[in-house]
Order: sequence, then structure tokens, then C-alpha cells
Amino acid sequence: MGRKIKLIWDFRGSAALKTAEHHEKHLKEFIVLENMEPCITGHQQVNDMYSLAFMVVDESVMIAIRDALKPHRGEVYID
Repeated sequence: MGRKIKLIWDFRGSAALKTAEHHEKHLKEFIVLENMEPCITGHQQVNDMYSLAFMVVDESVMIAIRDALKPHRGEVYID
């Protein structure tokens, strides 16, 4: 089993939290549609004007998912 990569989508503005919550729903739908192994997904409010949604994937499939979903950034995920 390889490293895990956290793909991140950033949202800014007064509706950032709602947008991040909604984006997480689409990430979960993608996982089901693509018959992927269960992945960790979530959203986080950093402050009133900045939130993010994320998906944790195995490094072996990261490039394909990155190309399909176009995250804003990524980082190595540590449990």
C-alpha cells in the first residue's frame, strides 16, 4: 500500500462553507460512479470566508483522479 494523498479544493467568500459542503457531496458521488475503493472525504471551515473540501486517495490513482477532478492543490496525508 502506497502513500495517501489529500486532494484539496479551496473556496472563498461568504458562501464558502456551503460550497465546500456541497462539493463534498459531488466527491462522494464520484467515488460511487467510478466504483472506487472507499475514500476519506470531508470539508473544513478555516474561517468565515474560507473553507475547503477534500478527498484522500492512494498515490497510485492520484494522477487519474487529479486529471478528472482538477483539485486546487494536494498534500501527503498523514493519519
